[in-house]
Amino acid sequence: MPMVDMPLAELKQYQGRNPKPADFDAYWERALKEMDAVDPQISITESDVKIPGVKCCDLYFNGTRGGRVYAKLLIPEKREGKCPAILNFHGYTGNSGDWMGYVGYVQMGFVVAAMDCRGQGGKSSDRTPVDGNTHHGHIIRGLDDKDPDNLYYRQVYLDTALLAKIVAGLEEVDETRIGARGGSQGGALTVACAALSPYIKMAAPVYPFLSDYKRIWEMDMAERAYVELKEYFRRFDPRHEREEEVFNKLGYIDLQHLADRITAKTLFFTGLMDNVCPPSTQFAIYNKITAEKDMKIYPDFGHEGLPGQEDISASYFAELIG
Repeated sequence: MPMVDMPLAELKQYQGRNPKPADFDAYWERALKEMDAVDPQISITESDVKIPGVKCCDLYFNGTRGGRVYAKLLIPEKREGKCPAILNFHGYTGNSGDWMGYVGYVQMGFVVAAMDCRGQGGKSSDRTPVDGNTHHGHIIRGLDDKDPDNLYYRQVYLDTALLAKIVAGLEEVDETRIGARGGSQGGALTVACAALSPYIKMAAPVYPFLSDYKRIWEMDMAERAYVELKEYFRRFDPRHEREEEVFNKLGYIDLQHLADRITAKTLFFTGLMDNVCPPSTQFAIYNKITAEKDMKIYPDFGHEGLPGQEDISASYFAELIG
């Protein structure tokens, strides 16, 4: 079997390398309390985009640390009773894309909310006051701040959970039938949302990012999506005198450590030739999920389109339609 990582039998047993901070659970309990205390100041207005059969709306809400978060909200115009919902999360540095990309799920009967990550390629704003460099990338944003609560991805993970809470409260939505989906960074945020929000009942992460940072470093794969790890050490710790501290702090936003909180039914998609988010980093998450789960493995594929993945996901989420 082709591979860029360890053999499949070892992947299925792999438990990750990056350390978990001793106060990890307290960190996230504190974070969720902060999120619950935020006044989201929700704004929902009809979009200028007109698609027959679909009500297209612009949703804005306040997140933690002053962020103002945007999501596309699509609602079926013809519906009977409350609808299931799908949350969609995009890839690194991107945005929620075109409205038409979600129409298939609306036609299935879903309300869809597609979030723009704060400070990336969409309409969401990142206003977190943070010490330290902002040279390149988001993984390292807040890494040099004395307060680990200012880590960028802490806020984005909480944004996903707050979006789930807001969507669950919409009059059109059945709060017991909500799913989450996305690839790469979107797959990571799908995992985070399922871990932090009790509203997520089904999740379909595709080759998730943001896991097992030390494994990435040891494999010498701190390139492309993870290149900021290499740049950080080269510019700010060239002799790795703070290496233990750095990886421990990154442990707060390492998704493998949140995975055991997931209660949603979960369907993973992983390519064994992935040299952007190596398979072992994905299995580090998957192997810690104790909820009902399955993985679709693509032996010859990397970080790219996976044949049949969209169709499999749509059939999977059809369970929420009832």
